[in-house]
Amino acid sequence: MRMNTVRRGSGEPLLLVHGLGGSWRTWTPVLESLAAEREVIAVDLPGHGETPPLPGESSVETLADAVGSFLAANDLEGVDAVGNSMGGRLVLELARRGDIGATVALDPGGFWEGWERYFFYATLAPSIRLVRLLQPVMGRLMNSAAGRTALLAQLSARPWALSPDVALAEMRTFADSPSFDELLYRLAFGPGQPGADDTPGPVVLGWGRKDRVTLPRQAKRAVERFPNARVYWFEDAGHYPHWDAPDEAARLILACTGETAERLRE
Repeated sequence: MRMNTVRRGSGEPLLLVHGLGGSWRTWTPVLESLAAEREVIAVDLPGHGETPPLPGESSVETLADAVGSFLAANDLEGVDAVGNSMGGRLVLELARRGDIGATVALDPGGFWEGWERYFFYATLAPSIRLVRLLQPVMGRLMNSAAGRTALLAQLSARPWALSPDVALAEMRTFADSPSFDELLYRLAFGPGQPGADDTPGPVVLGWGRKDRVTLPRQAKRAVERFPNARVYWFEDAGHYPHWDAPDEAARLILACTGETAERLRE
């Protein structure tokens, strides 16, 4: 299928995969830093941004199939990849399948248990309804530090400090995604993320200590399922470390992919 992509920079390719309801624009705070050293390929997943939805079911499995087909069609099999939230889960799934190389998963989903599933759904489902209702005034809200704080506190530890343009782009794509509701339900109540004893490249789990969506306690379960992974803690970041700590996130990504990843693997 056609998948909208944005490419920046030159060098060894690096795939960026956004989270539920987002688009390639979510990576704007780190895009130029990454593109200074790599050819960055940021995608819009099916049903997000400018990529049409899948014709059938939308789930982690079908999205991973679509991204895998995109990689094969563009001679990108084995590419290093970074994902956040649902995108973090997707790159872990692609690593498990052997489709990508070095993997950096920022606050990935799929590791909640028991009440955490209901917490995830019960906090995000009302939020997306509110975001849709507020679209006529969303521009004004995102231009206000108070508005960003009110609507983005689940995702960011410092929403008042975010770029209004980045925040507005995220709120627009959240509301416009035709796949959001189905994916949210399947993420909350479907199977968790399977693990793998080994992957083609090293796996790093970047987690915000102040994450209010994929709670920090879930990092332990992620390592249990991916025993070769290591955890990096963002001490002052929430669910979107690339927003709250963009310089730190870019350094982590560059340090754990490319030639450095090959040395880590050895």
